Amino acid sequence: MSFLGQNDDRVVYVGPGEGPSRWAFGDRYTIKAGEHNTGKMLYLMEAVVPPGGGPPPHVHHWEEESFYVLEGVVEIRDKGGEREVPAGGFIYVPRGTLHSFTNVGDTPAKMLILLTPGGKDRFFNQAGVPAVEGDEPPPESQRLADVELGLRIGPQFGDEYIIP
Repeated sequence: MSFLGQNDDRVVYVGPGEGPSRWAFGDRYTIKAGEHNTGKMLYLMEAVVPPGGGPPPHVHHWEEESFYVLEGVVEIRDKGGEREVPAGGFIYVPRGTLHSFTNVGDTPAKMLILLTPGGKDRFFNQAGVPAVEGDEPPPESQRLADVELGLRIGPQFGDEYIIP
């Protein structure tokens, strides 16, 4: 991986299985692009969400968020209601919009999640626990601890988590 600085025109390549990974909210997030290789231009992560998984309702006050579903089916919820999004579907969430997603399928869902501008690295470096390839999802107690941590540290990263 290479770092893309302000006047740097190098191409950034991150191979399959590469990038720092963390379990957060019961989901596995692998950072493909962030401050370490693109500055704060964008933040891209691959998410593997177990059945029933997904973060609690939340708002990003500083970033726009987009999801591209690669495998499985997720349900996105916002003020407009609920919508099931299958593989190949795309979701755009404007900043300031309360939303959440859940894997409503029987198998893990895989998505690409893009936040612009970048800078979410610091939140994900503090949220959750490191993940290693082949790990099983952490127990429900860790997921609940992640939600509590998100509630506590979210505001310093422009995020607001809402517990229903």
